[in-house]
Amino acid sequence: MIYPITVYGDPLLRKVAQPIDKDFEGLNEFIENMFETMYHSDGVGLAAPQIGKSLRVFVIDASSAADEEPELEGFKKAFINPEILERTGDEWVMNEGCLSLPEIREDVSRPEHVKIKYLDENLEEHIEDYGGFAARVIQHEYDHLDGKLLIDHLNPLRKRLLKGKLTAITKGKVRTSYRIVLPGKK
Repeated sequence: MIYPITVYGDPLLRKVAQPIDKDFEGLNEFIENMFETMYHSDGVGLAAPQIGKSLRVFVIDASSAADEEPELEGFKKAFINPEILERTGDEWVMNEGCLSLPEIREDVSRPEHVKIKYLDENLEEHIEDYGGFAARVIQHEYDHLDGKLLIDHLNPLRKRLLKGKLTAITKGKVRTSYRIVLPGKK
């Protein structure tokens, strides 16, 4: 099942998401639907708040970047109830986009490495270290679980310059290859 993407302006994107209970019914199907939605929308990551679910889960498939970072070959994971334990290394800038912010791409500075604790789709706990592009995507998706968006990493002037584009998104005046849900609509 392909979910529509919740876009900027919806208050759900600004809420801290709730942990997934171990008795969550249909977890594997939910995760598969998230991957299907992410692929359909041409994303490399997708967090549950982006599909209108205030849950602490995100999925990533960064294997498309394996040409530049060979360790990303087959990097496809679900992160349930994640907790970033540590962010280390130099801050580095990369141009990021977001399915919830269509037609916006901005340079965002993030630490080079993360250590993250999470449950996989079998509810087994892992503590792992990631660097480079994988660390960037993890931090981007993790932000969604805490009600943050990539624009929150921009300076105030840059945010003001984006005001017109952000307003257009809230009104649905954007082009996407995927279905979107406008703020206040279901």
